[in-house]
Amino acid sequence: MGTEPRGGGKPPSEEIKDCEVRFDGGFGDVTGARLSAEDYLTLLARSSPPATPEYRDDILLVVAELAANAIQYAPGPFTLTMRRSFDGVHVTLSDTNTTPPAPRPFHPGTGTGGGIGWYLIHTLCDQVSVVVRDDGKDVHTFLPW
Repeated sequence: MGTEPRGGGKPPSEEIKDCEVRFDGGFGDVTGARLSAEDYLTLLARSSPPATPEYRDDILLVVAELAANAIQYAPGPFTLTMRRSFDGVHVTLSDTNTTPPAPRPFHPGTGTGGGIGWYLIHTLCDQVSVVVRDDGKDVHTFLPW
């Protein structure tokens, strides 16, 4: 599950490795991304529990929203990367669409459309940024832990 140690001066037995998982981009991959995030957060909580249980839930929700957006708007595979940062968890989702996400109108009264995911991500995260590459983009989110 891990690819790179995160460092930070801890002994190797206490060092939490980054989580990096690649997905094909199928509908079941939203669940796969969430399960991968759950595994990582469970491992992280053993050495550094979240300040509140809601932080874990928020990270899982953001991962599910990012994965669902990648499947809906970007053809092909995506990669989920999670790492411990000095004050929280850094979640990155890399996909194959070069168009940055943008808010869409949300119409709760009609029951149509959607459009709440990007607002939700911005509400739950301390910081959100998008880096466009020649072959896609990376959506970086920083959440408290």
